[in-house]
Amino acid sequence: MSTPALHVLAYPYPTAGHIIPLLDLTRELLTRGLTVTVLVTPNNLPLLDPYISSHPSSLNHLVLPAPDITPPPQKRHIANMRALRDLHYPILLQWFQSHSSPPVAIISDFFLGWTHHLACELGVPRLVFSPSGAFGLSVGFSISRDPPKNDDPENINFLVSLPRIPNSPVYPWWQVPQHFRIGQEGDPDWDFYRNNMLANIASWGLVLNSFAELEGVYIEHLKRELGKDRVWAVGPVLPPVDGDSEEPVNRGGASSVPCHEVMTWLDSRPTDSVVYVCFGSRVVLNSQQMDVLAAALEVSGVQFILCLRVPDGGQAQDDHGVIPDGFEGRVRGRGFVIKGWAPQVTILRHRAVGAFLTHCGWNSVLEGIAAGVVMLTWPMGADQFTNSKLLVDQLGVGISVGEGTQNIPESSELARLLGISVVGDRPERVRAKELSDAALVAGKGGSSHQDLNEMAKRLANYKK
Repeated sequence: MSTPALHVLAYPYPTAGHIIPLLDLTRELLTRGLTVTVLVTPNNLPLLDPYISSHPSSLNHLVLPAPDITPPPQKRHIANMRALRDLHYPILLQWFQSHSSPPVAIISDFFLGWTHHLACELGVPRLVFSPSGAFGLSVGFSISRDPPKNDDPENINFLVSLPRIPNSPVYPWWQVPQHFRIGQEGDPDWDFYRNNMLANIASWGLVLNSFAELEGVYIEHLKRELGKDRVWAVGPVLPPVDGDSEEPVNRGGASSVPCHEVMTWLDSRPTDSVVYVCFGSRVVLNSQQMDVLAAALEVSGVQFILCLRVPDGGQAQDDHGVIPDGFEGRVRGRGFVIKGWAPQVTILRHRAVGAFLTHCGWNSVLEGIAAGVVMLTWPMGADQFTNSKLLVDQLGVGISVGEGTQNIPESSELARLLGISVVGDRPERVRAKELSDAALVAGKGGSSHQDLNEMAKRLANYKK
């Protein structure tokens, strides 16, 4: 199908973990004949390069300034959400109104709920893009509509039940998102965050980076909650498996090690023998977590790739772990350490990688599922606890190893789990391969392919 006249604005939340999946969705829209203008802040402009080179005539970009704020760490996220609204809303309003052929729709990240009000003012539909899965988003919507209460907030193990969501998930209080634990109604930050999520519920449509075979029960739940014709599951939006110029070596940042060196190292390893360890683009392990992880990797004897983040200027952290002295020398030959960004999709797709120790961020979940690897789950915050429940309890592809700083495993137990994760015929591996096949089918003529076509068709037929 082709809708050549359709022009949409794609507005990701300006962090790599949110920009990358929306850019991957943008690529899918471009291949369907749409014209897309991507909004970026200056420091994120390089992320567009591989997409622009492949679609020079139909992919445009709009560079807007980044907020200049220095809030305390615990307020940083909400302060940035609010600052983006205050800074970008008037600029975008003027840009739309002065553009000779403005976008006919806005697709924006779920942390940009205020764009619903902008879209209403402009008279165009706004689609929410969720970098979280359908289960995680169902939880977010539920606690926004009906915020959980804890009369004894000192009791971090107070149980919160969400019976309206399929499988009635239950969480200890410390796993409830921070905004709802530390704030209360009437607090400006609490109200802003909640209203942001409620604006997402009110928006014209919802685009999920998920697929029916992975989260069917939760996708159907969202369709019942929002309306069947307002929800499209189009994932996993990932680089093409067959490889082309968009192969994601520079996808998100520069690695400290050239990609070909990592691939050469993996080429010499047996199939499904390597554990890939990475906690995403934001998580910095504390010293206890790092010590446990390093000891477990050393004792386990497994082949591994360890990708570590270091705190940046915006991630000041008093207690951040460092690799123990001599660790790299002691594991030389079976361990490969990357400090900084890693070509994660490429690594996970390599035949030698059999398991993935992950913080369960949704991008990592999808990349692991698509690669068909066993998932060792150590969620750290946000929707990651929900994603771990999905992988371990419902999909049967995961093995739980820890939870944040509350449940840090013993190094000997973690070493044992690392070892069993690369055993050839584990049931988790069999199920992971099945889901990997289902993900491929979903995007090649299956449910996600059909949903993408239907979404583009609905946009093309939209009448103001």
